[in-house]
Amino acid sequence: MKLSRLETSLAGLLHYGSWLASAAIALGLALALINAPAMRLATAGLALLILLPIFRVTLMLFAFLRERDYRLALAAALVLTIILAGVLVGLRTKSGLAG
Repeated sequence: MKLSRLETSLAGLLHYGSWLASAAIALGLALALINAPAMRLATAGLALLILLPIFRVTLMLFAFLRERDYRLALAAALVLTIILAGVLVGLRTKSGLAG
């Protein structure tokens, strides 16, 4: 079974992105255990792990636009809009929690 270029790109993004995020988290936590101020590295790893799905949807949006599949591009754009709205609502609240 031959994978499409989009599937290969998505798989690579998720595979290497997950490994990079996991390595940053592990290294940051390990350095924090020996009293090095490295929690920022672990935090960056967590941020990357959280951003991976957004990168995936963005990659899909551009791929769908390039293939001129406007229906799926619209769906990807809608997902990105919903994610952005959620981020903005979270940033507008004092504690980051709705309510």
